[in-house]
Amino acid sequence: MSEFSGHLALRAATRAHGRTVLATQSFRAPYHVSKPYWDADAHTLLVQVVNPTAGILSGDELTSDIAVDEGASLLVTTPSASRVFKMKAGSAECRQHFTVATGGWLEVMPEPLVPHRGCTYRQSTHIEVAEGGELFFADVLVPGRVAHGEAWGWEKLCLEIDVRLAGELILRERFAPTGEELRALAELAGSGPSACFANAVLVAAESEFDAAWRTAIAALHGDGLWMGVSRLRRGGWSLKFIATDTVRLRRGLRAARAALAKRFPRLSCDPRKL
Repeated sequence: MSEFSGHLALRAATRAHGRTVLATQSFRAPYHVSKPYWDADAHTLLVQVVNPTAGILSGDELTSDIAVDEGASLLVTTPSASRVFKMKAGSAECRQHFTVATGGWLEVMPEPLVPHRGCTYRQSTHIEVAEGGELFFADVLVPGRVAHGEAWGWEKLCLEIDVRLAGELILRERFAPTGEELRALAELAGSGPSACFANAVLVAAESEFDAAWRTAIAALHGDGLWMGVSRLRRGGWSLKFIATDTVRLRRGLRAARAALAKRFPRLSCDPRKL
């Protein structure tokens, strides 16, 4: 099969009419960008990034660079899950770089990552937010093709993230579990073999209204959904989700975004709306 060297570059900027537009865009297979949608209520530009191929294969190298200028507001999502297929040899890698200027807003909310049995995949995410910029980034991981008996069956999986605010490192995480380790974590949480995970980062200035959304998110804990919120060293929060299945995880993410939207109105933009 052919190996892809995929490239995606987007820059969101505002125009005189106040709307956010894609000032520049460039992409190469397996990336494709659908026609953007302007959400007037949320005052946010929605962009769907599509992978028209079957998924991610051995040898694929994917890079994305998304920038939001001052005053612009952008939501980037995907219409379907990203599947990483079995690899007899080799590996695949995805490198992501997101930057947000002062007064800008960026939300990255893709559909889940689905690592198939026997795959080797590494994803590194670097986020740079200027003072006064805001960001919400979410990563969603499901255990694989559960119906095919492939849960937790990847060869190697590594998800890395660095977040900097005004040049200062405020978060560094490396998530590189074996399937057995995640299965044990799922059993410890009582979430079963089809457990799903989500990791979200919110970068924003603190406000007296933050207690309200934190209380609302804490109330979501239960009924097959485990949640945790912790403050970063400054300028943001880390949110963790564990759910017994994708249905509960999706429901929990929607409810969390709805609670946050009361404080951050641009999170009211529907990522599924075209």
